[in-house]
Amino acid sequence: MRDLSEQEQFWQGDFGDQYVERNQGHALVSANVALFAKALGRAHALKSVLELGTNTGNNLLALSQLLPTCEFNGVEINAKAHAQAQSLNIGDIWQGSLFDFPRERRYDLTLTKGVLIHLAPELLSKAYDQLYHLSSRYVLIAEYYNPAPVEVSYRGNSGKLFKRDFAGEMLDRFADLHLLDYGFGYHRDPQFPVDDITWFLLEKRP
Repeated sequence: MRDLSEQEQFWQGDFGDQYVERNQGHALVSANVALFAKALGRAHALKSVLELGTNTGNNLLALSQLLPTCEFNGVEINAKAHAQAQSLNIGDIWQGSLFDFPRERRYDLTLTKGVLIHLAPELLSKAYDQLYHLSSRYVLIAEYYNPAPVEVSYRGNSGKLFKRDFAGEMLDRFADLHLLDYGFGYHRDPQFPVDDITWFLLEKRP
């Protein structure tokens, strides 16, 4: 069994527990429903979804309202968040690091939302590989965008929040990935505010 990185331990521990407490509520799920409805508008015939970094399951809960016949799967490293997500009974939530999730099968859609921003730059290539190889067709990335990599202080912690062009890096890394759609969620949206998320829907093509 490998040793977890410092960042993985950070999210597995007390700070990850605190994150769970901050990210609750029906308004958050409703905003996610609106965001995913736009982000997946050009995706077709989704029958299986895998989210890397599920936390308490808010994203999968929103997706289940949009795709009621879909099979949902998640990966979550924090035990408290995993327990909450599993208790929703909307899918199978695997407890552990996204880097250790086995590539035993592929899913119609793999996604991250607010996860890649919290990974150290040296870990991103492994995360990109997981998103790509676990997907049979679509990859959805919903993160903080910046044209050049930049680090931002996160609740008084350094080395825990980064902005960059995650989608562009994946497009450069995998020749058969193509940009299908993209958009932005704004924190001042009068109806469905989200945390200034930029989303990119990528598709594998022969």
